[in-house]
Amino acid sequence: MGICGYWTVSGKCLVVLGLKLLFLVPAGVPAKSGDSILKDNITVRQGDSAVLKCSVDSKVSRVAWLNRTTILFTGNEKWSPDPRVILMENTAVTEYSIKIQDVDVHDEGPYVCAIITNKKPKSIKVHLVVQVPARITNISKDIAVNEGSDVNLMCFAVGRPEANIMWRHHSPRGTHKFVTEGEHLELTAITKEQSGSYECIASNDISSPDIRTVQVTVNYPPLISKARGTGTAVGQKGILQCEASAVPHANFEWYKEDRRLFNGVNGIKIESQGKQSMLIFFNVSEEDYGNYTCVARNIMGITNASIILYGPGAMHDVNGAAVLPQFCFCPPLMVTLLYLLKF
Repeated sequence: MGICGYWTVSGKCLVVLGLKLLFLVPAGVPAKSGDSILKDNITVRQGDSAVLKCSVDSKVSRVAWLNRTTILFTGNEKWSPDPRVILMENTAVTEYSIKIQDVDVHDEGPYVCAIITNKKPKSIKVHLVVQVPARITNISKDIAVNEGSDVNLMCFAVGRPEANIMWRHHSPRGTHKFVTEGEHLELTAITKEQSGSYECIASNDISSPDIRTVQVTVNYPPLISKARGTGTAVGQKGILQCEASAVPHANFEWYKEDRRLFNGVNGIKIESQGKQSMLIFFNVSEEDYGNYTCVARNIMGITNASIILYGPGAMHDVNGAAVLPQFCFCPPLMVTLLYLLKF
């Protein structure tokens, strides 16, 4: 129970109690006989100091500072046990001011400078407003989902004034854009292009925005983006390249017709790293020419592409696929026509 007992109207309790206390305050503490110069509202940021001023003169006999039902100072005597509240060293007979250091939200509220002049009590009120920088208190954890799933991200923040929340997407390609406002971000039937990091930005213009990130990983089956053949002479080094994007990364396999190829067997080498795989022939022979199949697979699916190793005399398209075998026994007119079509 507070000092005011069962009083239910805190404002009346505060003023009446303050005025009663004035008669206990030793004489000699000045306060202005006219209107006190005191701001109606004082706004400070959390962690800063607030100075509450009350102008006075020599005609005042008693003065006190109160907060709600708490007595802070009566004259020069401190009643508040809070070490953050101090009576400022004021200039003679001009000011009766207090300072609240390291202001917090619980300090917000009404304060009263109560004075008695010529036996006539009066009180001047001021309301302390505490602003709090936006701060994110809860945010979704990093998540991995399959392509086509629905994703709901959340981000909660506090602040005074109320924090505004925005979401910004940074894609794996390095592009970024603002997505939406609000605590919740809903992604329906997510695609691989929507993977990446999502920034939650909480701000209320009190200080720099608070920014935290959620990483969204989208699993999808392999997609072969490059399958390049090569024309290589017998006895030379030949390389077939296969590139596939996938999450998780794809595992590669190489086949010639229905026969799987293995690293180090029959003078070939398979090098796979990241999203690329290479089938290397260190000494190409006639038997090596032909069609090869690159297979890329992960837990989401499997795909393949055909790649041709051909001789240097074969025609091939822009993708490296041979159009003619290395040796073509064709009539001279047909050879000329095919050569012209190539260009």
